Amino acid sequence: MSERAVAGSGAAERAVATVPRERLAEARVLVVGDVMLDRYWFGDVNRISPEAPVPVVHVQKQEDRLGGAANVARNAVTLGAQSGLLCVIGHDEPGERVISLLAESGVAAHIERDPSLATTIKLRVLSRQQQLLRVDFENTPTHEVLLAGLARFDELLPAHDVVLMSDYAKGGLTHVTKMIANARAAGKQVLIDPKGDDWERYRGATLITPNRAELREVVGQWKSEDDLEARVRKLRAELSLDALLLTRSEEGMTLFSDGAPLHASAVAREVYDVSGAGDTVIATLAVMLGAGLPLVDAVGLANRAAGIVVGKLGTATVSYDELFE
Repeated sequence: MSERAVAGSGAAERAVATVPRERLAEARVLVVGDVMLDRYWFGDVNRISPEAPVPVVHVQKQEDRLGGAANVARNAVTLGAQSGLLCVIGHDEPGERVISLLAESGVAAHIERDPSLATTIKLRVLSRQQQLLRVDFENTPTHEVLLAGLARFDELLPAHDVVLMSDYAKGGLTHVTKMIANARAAGKQVLIDPKGDDWERYRGATLITPNRAELREVVGQWKSEDDLEARVRKLRAELSLDALLLTRSEEGMTLFSDGAPLHASAVAREVYDVSGAGDTVIATLAVMLGAGLPLVDAVGLANRAAGIVVGKLGTATVSYDELFE
């Protein structure tokens, strides 16, 4: 596989060789963050409701999938790595379903249960492969259970190579700044999938992976690639970030680190569903870094994985065979 890398005004080809399965199997990734249950209702629409001008969906099939940080951890396992997940869920039916799906996926679950918490659900109603409606159910965990999660995080650190923080702004990463500091002090690489405009809480991370809208919310609208580079350089210096990977949808992704920016063009595939693509990107990065690959090679493989997963419906994963076919 090859990706086109653009550094400054020059261009260069960099071939990324197949990584042996045995090497990926040694990678140990700890995912921490907000977990949700992605629930899908599939049905037919044959009429409009007499009560309001809305379609009536005759639901014929239901499917549950791991969402949020749980989908990230599942992506890591699907690629062949060892993946642990630290999260908070409720004592309810969706929480039990998450535990069941994690067991089926091979993710090592390190779960804190909060009886006052309603496990987050994203319910999507689809007809003929088109999403008609999404309904969200959510609230935030208590302070006590989050402190328990912080203590368990410190216990889990020695058994993992890379830490991945998956932030969906549901409250599971209240202590993220302390977690980053502890992980870096232990010599671990820390990857962040950010949310919101308060990135001070991510200070000291190894790599942060915003999309264009998320980065724009923090640094403002850039006028050119040079302006973008200057804004990112300033942001990295202010927050002590080793690198930033900007995912740019159909434009691919750009890595900003100590050298010149490196751009990987999007892999040309038919885009079917972009939900969960960011999960696949950061999970692939974490697995490849955990396997000892250089960051540039990890970015190339993450870009390829993104091109594969957007061709699938809903939150999905990319297998080892798909990535290295």
